Amino acid sequence: MSTPRLVIAAPASGSGKTTVATGLMAAFTEAGLTVSPHKVGPDYIDPGYHSLATGRPGRNLDAYLCGPGRIAPLFRHGAAGADLAVVEGVMGLFDGASGMGELSSTAQVAKVLRAPVVLVVDASAQSRSVAALVHGFASWDPEVRLAGVILNKVGSDRHEALLREAMGSSGVPVLGVLRRDGLAGTPSRHLGLVPVAERRAEALESVRELAARVRAGCDLDALLALARSVPELPDAPWDPAAALFAGAAPGTAGIPGTAGTTVPGQPLIAVAGGAAFTFSYAEHTELLTAAGAEVVPFDPLRDEELPPGTQGLVIGGGFPEVYAPELSANAPLRAAVARLAASGAPVAAECAGLLYLSRALDGKPMCGVLPAEARMTERLTLGYREAVALGDNALAAAGTRVRGHEFHRTVLEPGAGPEPAWGLTHPARRVEGFAAGGVHASYLHVHWAAEPSLAVRLVAGAARAAAVQGTAR
Repeated sequence: MSTPRLVIAAPASGSGKTTVATGLMAAFTEAGLTVSPHKVGPDYIDPGYHSLATGRPGRNLDAYLCGPGRIAPLFRHGAAGADLAVVEGVMGLFDGASGMGELSSTAQVAKVLRAPVVLVVDASAQSRSVAALVHGFASWDPEVRLAGVILNKVGSDRHEALLREAMGSSGVPVLGVLRRDGLAGTPSRHLGLVPVAERRAEALESVRELAARVRAGCDLDALLALARSVPELPDAPWDPAAALFAGAAPGTAGIPGTAGTTVPGQPLIAVAGGAAFTFSYAEHTELLTAAGAEVVPFDPLRDEELPPGTQGLVIGGGFPEVYAPELSANAPLRAAVARLAASGAPVAAECAGLLYLSRALDGKPMCGVLPAEARMTERLTLGYREAVALGDNALAAAGTRVRGHEFHRTVLEPGAGPEPAWGLTHPARRVEGFAAGGVHASYLHVHWAAEPSLAVRLVAGAARAAAVQGTAR
């Protein structure tokens, strides 16, 4: 049986997609359904709110990072056992990777998933024109099934009546109306919404209020019926073990290439979390576990030591610039990270992790693993990238090609070491990051489901470190 599913899209950013999608997830969950939350694109922050609303991991569906062919399998993997899946779109419905047509757009994902689209329209400054706007979106691509509209930021009963009258002849039903002053907000910062991990109690209250407002303003029965009208997806669910061992990856010496085989010894890989390091894809931990690692989370803001027996370390993205004083004050953990890196154990760091491994961030001492210093700037660096590993390193074999995403307002000086983490090939050619010893540190966020050899290589390196330490289990 195919998982019922809806895609929540909008004509443009700022229309209220996150508000509506999160509210729907929470309202259906409170009604007793098991809801699977998904987000189109690379964003890490919205899935945190989705997870809070549903109690399940927020999953990303990014056709640029993972390839269009993996979207349906990743969706089926994430939605396993769910009564309903809600997919929040990105930007405007038809907006995708710059200069690459529909690639990575909400429309492309909706077509791949054969899912109906509900368009969230900011109606605050229009009346009859809303029907023309919806007509344009409904007719632009006949393969996209625009099946309903939720009118957001409606000012009054009179305004609502005008909008409904205009929409009456559009052929697209109105499935909800939300008032301009009725919805809870979530605070924003320099890279978007403030992550759930930094305001959990307030975020819970916001999600409850969103559920109440959406429940009052939307026809949940009609939305659920729409979600249940989907056809079967022929694609098999993505499986981390099968993905890892479909074939032996280059440079993974000693790792069998047969399905179901794992790295011996169950090396322990610590994964940074807490309020400062909130950016990660759920599939990364699943791939590490499938490869044979024991994955243990820790919080660099609170824990003064790495988990006992750590043989590998993953430090993902987040907001270390916000917590630089607290991270710096935790000198025992900084020293422990530096010792692990000096031992040759694999350390994989992305963006925030890169900054944490530097000598200093905005003048505050960090781990001192990298010969570089970081600082905040006003300039936003944002966009998709294509990259290649220029040499063998702790994360990737020479020649490994990946697609990634860069998203930060910091600068690292120098931006690359003598052995760079990646050579970027598109949209501009340059080297980036650091890859020396067991350390791989870069601004680039990569989705490992697209290149599972990264997880295998990291676990294999941790197993070798465990063997050297005599701590293999």
